[in-house]
Amino acid sequence: MNRLFPCGLARRELLWEMGGGFAGVALAGMLGREARADGPLAPRRPHHAGKAKACIFLMMNGGPSQVDTFDPKPTLSRFAGSEMPKDKKFINSGGRKIGFLTPEFRPFRPGGASGLPVSDYFPLVRAHADKLAVIRSCHTDSHAHGSALVMMNTGKTFIGRPSLGSWAVYGLGAENSNLPGYVVLMDKRGGPISGQPNWSSGFISAAYSGTLFRPSGDPILDLRGPAGITRAAQRAQLDLLAELNQRHMDLRPGGRELAARAQSYELAFKMQAAAPEAVDLARESQATLSLYGVGDKVTDEFGRNCLIARRLVERGVRFVQLYSGGGHLEDTWDAHAGIESNHGKHAAEVDRPIAGLLTDLAARGMLDSTLVVWGGEFGRMPFSEGRNEPGRNHNPYGFSMWLAGGGAKGGVTHGATDDLGFQAVENKVHIHDLHATILHLMGLDHERLTHFHQGRHERLTDVHGHVVREVIA
Repeated sequence: MNRLFPCGLARRELLWEMGGGFAGVALAGMLGREARADGPLAPRRPHHAGKAKACIFLMMNGGPSQVDTFDPKPTLSRFAGSEMPKDKKFINSGGRKIGFLTPEFRPFRPGGASGLPVSDYFPLVRAHADKLAVIRSCHTDSHAHGSALVMMNTGKTFIGRPSLGSWAVYGLGAENSNLPGYVVLMDKRGGPISGQPNWSSGFISAAYSGTLFRPSGDPILDLRGPAGITRAAQRAQLDLLAELNQRHMDLRPGGRELAARAQSYELAFKMQAAAPEAVDLARESQATLSLYGVGDKVTDEFGRNCLIARRLVERGVRFVQLYSGGGHLEDTWDAHAGIESNHGKHAAEVDRPIAGLLTDLAARGMLDSTLVVWGGEFGRMPFSEGRNEPGRNHNPYGFSMWLAGGGAKGGVTHGATDDLGFQAVENKVHIHDLHATILHLMGLDHERLTHFHQGRHERLTDVHGHVVREVIA
């Protein structure tokens, strides 16, 4: 395990882990007092010296097309209009039509000194090509949005597992006791169709769950206290409640939910002052707002979220996840109706904010210590959904994601899909491998970061995963 006494661990579980010996009981008691004193989100030592102190995960909900963004395939132009080769007939189309090979909808151009090719859907991100480590050989276990999103976030296709952000905070804690360790910023059009399990802490303490923030107004609903109740009165109420809860837990050992709930009350009280300030963009210069596209009709929302993410990381939040696209179908990157209409819209919303985020982090000296991750739950097929239909279906067999900052190597690509961009064939990177690499960059060993649950030491990567060292600087 990554530590002997994870926060909120019940006494019965402590006795189990320490083997029930008297020496173990004594040590467990000492460790218990230390954990209660420090709190569940207190900073903890990493397993090794990782460069990334925080992670910002840019989730393109719906699945962007790799062959139209970061994985150019000239072969598609030569065979445009042809059927898929017979050896690819195992394709799971989800009941949708398998059409004809279709080349990229916008050209690729080299970016930076590295010449890393990036599509015209991302002209401003292209300027940061020398910061990107593009992994072109990602693959996952599900063809469906709901389970693939849960897979990308938790390492499994079924719900109930702790998310990547929860594991990161569980392993490292946070650096600001007045803010959550893990924050999720949603698209105003809605959340991922599999919902809350994407940022859940699963079977580890609820203290490590993602907290939803809104980009305007009160960042969290019902954050303000009741009218007429002073902060001093609230403090007195919480102190009394904490004392009563502790008495209850002392008499009834074995449960952790009440402890986690009590901790959430304390954090909510602190957040009443800290959270509004963290999302107050009035404190930013006009130049910074423009850099992110705040105020522009197309880029305003995602630009605000990217800027808030920087402000949260600056204040010690460990993991921030931003969603582009909400709800289903064309409100997300799910481009069944047409790549150009769909990706043209969504890429325009995020290109400037993402480029602004990379520029701003670098200018503030934060990029070296902040890992930025970009991608969706899967990619898209290299063929259309019919002869005259310009959309593409889901593709879990091979797709692209990229890392920047936080110890990731810049201006490189890793792995490859076949000549058509259909499936990963070289240096394949499963989601377990991606997760292992992200944790490694944050100073965590995915094999040592475990939690004892139902008689087994569980981990994010289960019994799988290896660190992709080729993308580490």
